[in-house]
Amino acid sequence: MANQNGHTEGKVAKMLEEQTAKLPSDVYLWAAVGSMALSLGCFLSGKKHTGLFFGQWAPSLLVIGLYNKLVKVEGHDQEDDEKDEVNSRETEPVTHSAF
Repeated sequence: MANQNGHTEGKVAKMLEEQTAKLPSDVYLWAAVGSMALSLGCFLSGKKHTGLFFGQWAPSLLVIGLYNKLVKVEGHDQEDDEKDEVNSRETEPVTHSAF
């Protein structure tokens, strides 16, 4: 499957997208909020470095969620679905009615 520039997705990217597409996009949002809450809890309990560690997860989780959403809306999934639809139409048996 080629995009407008003729580039195609690699096997690894397709595999990762297929697996992450199984999760709803809000899972990543809630995971990011959870890491922020955990970070705040660590900070308030005096564990500054642990709080920083967990706090740095939030941006990564949000970016992964954004990527997941983008793939679902604009990514190769849509192109593959269109390809599958075209292929299924081509392989359907043609029936002719006798008049």
